[in-house]
Amino acid sequence: MTAAARAGEPAPGAGATGADSRPRFTIGEVLADLRDEFPDVTISKIRYLEGEDLVHPQRTPSGYRKFSTADIDRLRFVLAAQRDQYLPLRVIKEQLDALDRGESPATLPARPEVTAPEPQPAPAREPEQGEPLSAADFAAAADLDDAQLADCVQYGLLTPGADGRFPASALAVARAAGGLARHGIEPRHLRVYRT
Repeated sequence: MTAAARAGEPAPGAGATGADSRPRFTIGEVLADLRDEFPDVTISKIRYLEGEDLVHPQRTPSGYRKFSTADIDRLRFVLAAQRDQYLPLRVIKEQLDALDRGESPATLPARPEVTAPEPQPAPAREPEQGEPLSAADFAAAADLDDAQLADCVQYGLLTPGADGRFPASALAVARAAGGLARHGIEPRHLRVYRT
């Protein structure tokens, strides 16, 4: 339950300003209210945003901050703009100032949608440990092209048998060489590591 709901205040967006401006929440209550949506927010962050003139809590005679629902809504706006649009505080302040003047701020880009990853094809059948593979089958099982396989042989990382077939036990080396090649490390760079 949000601090606004506990206090019986109107929901954000209701009325002209969208929130009650009476200060009634401590900084700890504000933090608890925002934590569900913004788990990384801290009291220090809230104080920093106040120091950057983005939120204006009132002070009690003894100096404690008292936040209104409007202040909480402003904090939520600032934190969402930082998280979702990566906006700098200067731009967020301009957006808030436009809202305070009753203007409609420049349109914010929508929060990016995350799509599910494409399903990966089922891996090829893993050859049995003792079953030697032809060069084409070995390259396919190791996800190497013919040139990469030839480089691995040339630099001594892989050694085919007398019949030109590769032992299935060498697949781990071939896959590692292929993975490193995708990051720019070619088989010629790996020859110092062969055993």
